[in-house]
Amino acid sequence: MADPVRFELELLGDSHLRRYRRMRPEVEAMPWDTLRPELYPPDVLLAARKAWTTAAFQEYRTGTACTEALHLLLEARAPLDLIALATRFPLDEMVHVELCARMAMALGGATEIIYEPGTLAPRPDPEQPLLVQAAELVTVLFCVGEALSIPLLRGTWHAARHPLAKAILGRIVQDEAAHGTFGFAFLDWALDALDDDARAHLGQAADRAIDSVRVNWHDLQRRPPSDSDAHALAWMQTDAYLALATRSLRRLVMAPLAARGIPLAPRDPFGARLPSATSA
Repeated sequence: MADPVRFELELLGDSHLRRYRRMRPEVEAMPWDTLRPELYPPDVLLAARKAWTTAAFQEYRTGTACTEALHLLLEARAPLDLIALATRFPLDEMVHVELCARMAMALGGATEIIYEPGTLAPRPDPEQPLLVQAAELVTVLFCVGEALSIPLLRGTWHAARHPLAKAILGRIVQDEAAHGTFGFAFLDWALDALDDDARAHLGQAADRAIDSVRVNWHDLQRRPPSDSDAHALAWMQTDAYLALATRSLRRLVMAPLAARGIPLAPRDPFGARLPSATSA
């Protein structure tokens, strides 16, 4: 296991940066000059800096996972058009990383995040066939993670009051729309080649991903309420966010997976696992 490192970013600059800017000019097109950090009290700025730094890190993790998924799609000989669509996802995520990181810096600087290298992306079971490995990572990343993130990002975008925050979130929402539908398109292609054991394996992977998401929601719910002004620079109010998250989990994750024959653990209306008959 590698030693923990600090989450830090850099740009190489010169011709490389110019080529990147030509590929994705929307980064510089954001209304950066509308942000006036001096208008906000220190506690509000700190809350926003933490939120945007965390967002940059999560987008970086998603970019790592998208790259792993792309590798497995190629190994599993997925349809070329699906693979081609997936090639844009890592670039999308790097744009999102820069947008969130620049927002944190504009607010006064990023906050510290320490992580262990090699742990950024989920790893599928290497004992499974390549197609099942690809389907496992696609299920966890796109059918759970990205399918959930789209409505939450859209809700946050609608709730954002500052023009810069709204513009950044709007850009991310626009990109993520294709990410959320990709996973189920892949499953629709792959399912005929997956037997009951493989589908059960995917269901278990999805359940673990859902459980992990719910742990994050529980941690969020336990945080003390912050000044509402922070949400002009950061995210939705907690209660509204969690209500939308719960609805989205049922409608956009659990129902589509069940419709495709991916068995999930029984869950209550809030997404918590119900005790099984054997454990009662």
